[in-house]
Formats: sequence, structure tokens, C-alpha cells
Amino acid sequence: MKTNKDAVVKISVAGEVAHPLSRTPFRLEINGTPRLFPGTGGITYNFTLGDSAFKMAGDHVEPDVSTKNPNDSMNMAYVKYSCIGNEAIVLTGEAKGAKGYVIGKHGGINHVLVHFNQNVKEKLAIGDKIQVRAWGNGLVLEDYPEVRVYNIDPGLLERVPVEERDGKIYFPVKAIVPGYLMGSGSGSGNPAGGDYDIITNDKNLIKKLELYKLRIGDFVAIENHNDSFGLGGYMEGAITIGVVVHGDCIVTGHGPGVTVIMTTSTGKIKPVVVDESNIGDYLG
Repeated sequence: MKTNKDAVVKISVAGEVAHPLSRTPFRLEINGTPRLFPGTGGITYNFTLGDSAFKMAGDHVEPDVSTKNPNDSMNMAYVKYSCIGNEAIVLTGEAKGAKGYVIGKHGGINHVLVHFNQNVKEKLAIGDKIQVRAWGNGLVLEDYPEVRVYNIDPGLLERVPVEERDGKIYFPVKAIVPGYLMGSGSGSGNPAGGDYDIITNDKNLIKKLELYKLRIGDFVAIENHNDSFGLGGYMEGAITIGVVVHGDCIVTGHGPGVTVIMTTSTGKIKPVVVDESNIGDYLG
């Protein structure tokens, strides 16, 4: 696809490994059962890119390394400018110099999620500083002005085996998510500010739709959603492409989070379901 990538600003932003937060001791399942287990933040040693989004006994568990700038206004820029596929470099601590990749953004908690190899994660510590070479904001598909692109590194997008036929973009995805299943995060006015969740409270429906097969990093299509200027814009015939970025949730209206990378209301995007379509296949 022809893009304006040479004009897209590549700029440094920085955060640090974020400590987990715990505001309440228990979280309630949809049936009222109280659960006490981990949630967002920290270095998650046994949950990584490519793992099942339903693997962990936790709630909103974030894969690999959760990062945040402690200055709220700077963190807004850190989250907004960071894009999936951007290179991330450790600046301090025992793992100084190690390189990883941004693999998602989690709204609400406002974390940038970064994948590092296991040996690097073992060396990282809470508070270690991470610098991201942010590149992707302002990316335009020059032959498809009706399509908006967010949150993806131009180099990563080029490696995805997208096909162009009949004036349309055929994008490989792991699954197609019905628009009526999109919950928490809907209504946000910032498509570059994080993610929104696939509601998984109805386990029988999730099994029927085979969404239980989703993994961290999988590309998915969301039906009837136009997220051009915010999240959760229900519109018949629209399509959004996104990436699964965090684990399942037990809380009503929540589930695996999806960060938007491409969206249109005009039918220019055609999702194609394939056996495997994960950013890990293209990050090297």
C-alpha cells in the first residue's frame, strides 16, 4: 500500500516499568463470585506475546512489561505517540541497552505494553526507564482516503500480507468480532488513547464464535464499528481492524482488549479470516 511514511514524524517518548496497582481487594465475576488475584501493571514473567488471551487466572492481565510515564501530561503523549511495532530500548538498570517492541496500549490504566524476550524480563526492575522510537501517528494510506490508520508502526504494517483488489484492502485476521460484543472503552473520543474490550461474559457465545482462540497480538476485525474519531462508533457496514493487547476479564462488560489500527465506514476494508495472523509473525 502506498503511504506517506517518509513524512511521518519519528520521535522519542519515554516511560518506566510500572508498578501494579490494587484499588480493591476483590473483583466480582458477573455471577457475583468474588475473586482476589492480580490485574494490570508490572513485569509479567509468564504471560507474553502469542499466549492465549484466556490463559491467566487474573483480570485485565497485561502481557510482558507494563510501562507508564509518571507525569500525567507526559504520559498522555507517551500513550498517544507510541505505536504497535515501535522499537523500545531499556535506558537504565541491569537490562540497559536491551531492545523490545511495543505490542499494545491499555486505556484507563494508560499503559504502553512492551514485549521483551524472557531473559530481558528477568533483568528488568520496577522503575527502569524505557524509551520508545514512536513512529506511526499521521500515517495515511494515500490510495484510500476513506480509511483511517492509527497506532501501528509503518514498517510493521508493510510486513503484514495485505492484498489490494478492486479498490479494497483485504486484511488477514484471526477472527471477526460482532460489533455488539464491544464493551468497556466504548465512547472514548481518542482512538489513539488505548483500547476497548470484547465482552466475554457469555462463555457459550464466545465458544460458539471461537473467540476463545484469540491470543495476545492477534489481528481481529470488528464488525459495524467505525472508530475513525473515537472508540465504539457503531455503524452498519463499517469495519475496524485491531490487535488483541491484554488478557480476559471477569468484570461485567469487559474482556480481552483491542487496540485499533485501521478503520473505515465505507466498505474499503475486507477482513479475511486465516489460521494465524499475529503481530509476532512480523516483528521478528
